[in-house]
Parts: sequence; structure tokens; C-alpha cells
Amino acid sequence: MKFLTEYLTFNTQRHREYVNITGDVEEILRRSGIREGMILVSAMHITAGVYVNDAESGLIEDIDEMLDRLAPQGPDYHHHRTGEDNGDSHLKSLLCHHEVIVPVTEGQLDFGPWQQIYYAEFDGKRRKRVVVKVMGE
Repeated sequence: MKFLTEYLTFNTQRHREYVNITGDVEEILRRSGIREGMILVSAMHITAGVYVNDAESGLIEDIDEMLDRLAPQGPDYHHHRTGEDNGDSHLKSLLCHHEVIVPVTEGQLDFGPWQQIYYAEFDGKRRKRVVVKVMGE
């Protein structure tokens, strides 16, 4: 079995941002030479996430609004007692989750229709990383 590990780096312009990283992940897969296996894409920060869904802009707005309803910015979270102000960002990350595993078949990401990989930033404007690990033959 072969492995390749690479990192993507982000420094978003906004506090919350959704970045389609499918092309970046496909390029890493291509460089790996792996034809059959899987690829792990994982945010390395507790206020970010990675998910698979449709790349339709209305849906991305719906996802953002849903996360904001479930974990609104500003309430007096217990986490804020430590001097932090990003309790909502941690909760949004939990709701979105921090990683995905995508099958690799015949050297391609084995997606269903419309599926894309997104990096979700919930506490941006600073440098963050995502690890991409390709495993297979």
C-alpha cells in the first residue's frame, strides 16, 4: 500500500467562509499515482470543518444559515469565560464535522452526482491547514 500526505493552507478573508477544495484534492490524488483506495481530508483546527455536498450557491447559504441558527454568534457561551469569543465557531465545527473520507476508484474521486469537497472556516482571517492523506494502490 502507498501513502501520500500533503497540506492545504488557508487564510480566509472573512470570519466565515466556505471554500470548494475539490480541485486541490483531485490534484493531490493525481500526484499520488494511487488508482484504488481512499483519501482523507481533515481540518487541523477546532474552528474549521470539511464536508461533502453540492456546490450550489443557494445550498451553501442554507448551510451557513442553519449553522448560525444552531450555534449563533454572540451568546454567552461557557467557553467565553476563558477569555475567548469564538464558542459558536467550535460548535459549528462540531455540527459540520472536521473530516471526510472519499473512495478512490480508477484514479478518480468516486463521488455521487454533484458531490464536492468543501473547507468550512468558522473563525477565519488567520492561517489554518487541512491535511490530505491518500492511501491505496
